[in-house]
Amino acid sequence: MASSSTTSTAVSLLCSATSSSRFPFSTTLPAKSSSTLYFRANSLPATHAASSSSSVFVFNFTGKDEILGRRGLVFTLTATLPLLLPFSESMEAFTAKAVEPDTSIYEVMKEEIRKVVSKGKAAGVLRFVFHDAGTFQLDDNSGGMNGSVIYELDRPENKGLKTPFKILEIAKTEVDAVQPVSWADMIAVAGAEAVSVCGGPTIPVALGRLDSKEPDPEGKLPEETLDAYGLKQSFRAKGLSTQELVALSGAHTLGNKGFGSPTVFDNSYFKVLLEESVSSGSMSSMTGLPSDRALPKDDECLRWIKKYADNENSFFEDFQNAYIKLVNSGARWKSL
Repeated sequence: MASSSTTSTAVSLLCSATSSSRFPFSTTLPAKSSSTLYFRANSLPATHAASSSSSVFVFNFTGKDEILGRRGLVFTLTATLPLLLPFSESMEAFTAKAVEPDTSIYEVMKEEIRKVVSKGKAAGVLRFVFHDAGTFQLDDNSGGMNGSVIYELDRPENKGLKTPFKILEIAKTEVDAVQPVSWADMIAVAGAEAVSVCGGPTIPVALGRLDSKEPDPEGKLPEETLDAYGLKQSFRAKGLSTQELVALSGAHTLGNKGFGSPTVFDNSYFKVLLEESVSSGSMSSMTGLPSDRALPKDDECLRWIKKYADNENSFFEDFQNAYIKLVNSGARWKSL
């Protein structure tokens, strides 16, 4: 949600006011130029299977000549054990370097993100995620997690998002030097890390999203002035249930909106909703957004609010699942 505040920690998160080889093991390389090579010390004949993007080769150390590859390349493998061992070790070293960008890029992303995303900046980064993914529309499969938010920073509903953009741009530059990644992937991972750094659940994020080359249509984010019915309808149009609406709204526990510590991801959001709306009968206008204050007035939403206020682990589990669904919504994926 977007907010009119210029301070990222004091805004709504969900709504808008607006080719390698290896002995003796197998290793898979990046899909675009990969060859997976298996080396076996048995007497199976050499075989070759290929697709448009990868090849699988099996080498047989029998001391015989074997024909291999698309052009019938002949390899003569007559190595004895004393010669084989040092060659194996050198190939091990080569493999480790060759596959590192592909197998560890996720860890590189998380490491670089943590260098720039402090607890105080987490709310703004998480809001950045919601404003990219929140444009998704189920009926025509448009919008969603596609990195288009970087073209939409001057829109009123995205006021304040230039700061998290600049923060993540620093991290992305470092990651791209190792292996280029999409903005959509970078933003999705950054939001998960923002939650984790503040004490929330560890959320695994799949990689491979493609970036949009243009902004998404305007007016696709749910407005912060919607009542509970309007919010439920808006989220349903994005393929999200009432339970997921309430769980994702719990992200507002971060930031200066009156829900516990602004830098701790916990279930304080739901406890405060209950204390102020149920116990006292109304909520202070200084607490949360209109959309937050609308949720306890709906019986279906209230049921989930009570559950999460009583059980933080349930909130963490449901938030994790809803977050993964959100950042996969509308995503276009690289071909495998």
